[in-house]
Amino acid sequence: MIRIVRERIEACEVIAAVQSPEAGAIVTFDGTVRNHARDKSVTHLFYEAYDHMAVQEMEAIRDRALARWPIRRLAVVHRVGRLEIGDSSVFIAVSADHRVDAFEACRFVIDSLKTTVPIWKKEFYVDGEVWVEDYS
Repeated sequence: MIRIVRERIEACEVIAAVQSPEAGAIVTFDGTVRNHARDKSVTHLFYEAYDHMAVQEMEAIRDRALARWPIRRLAVVHRVGRLEIGDSSVFIAVSADHRVDAFEACRFVIDSLKTTVPIWKKEFYVDGEVWVEDYS
């Protein structure tokens, strides 16, 4: 499961997509919208993506993770559009026989996604807005 969505991310669906009877671990990462950034109060975010290319790049990241670690399954869902404080913007789930591989692969996926996938974030503040170059 590799998707760009415009609606709420359903974490249980993403986790179900990676479940496997052989897996001894499922590690997840839930990136949520926080109420502050750059010493300002954030009111909401807006994500934009080049959908087709973003999905292709997320698939390439998945393939690199599958080649590097003995993981069973991997899923990534990123939301675009307007997101409110507390909303999930990205949800990653990785299953593996052992937790160390699942943790390492999950970290690799989010770090790679933030640097290579064509998804852009705009932060809205009480006193303005800005497109964020590094949206860590």
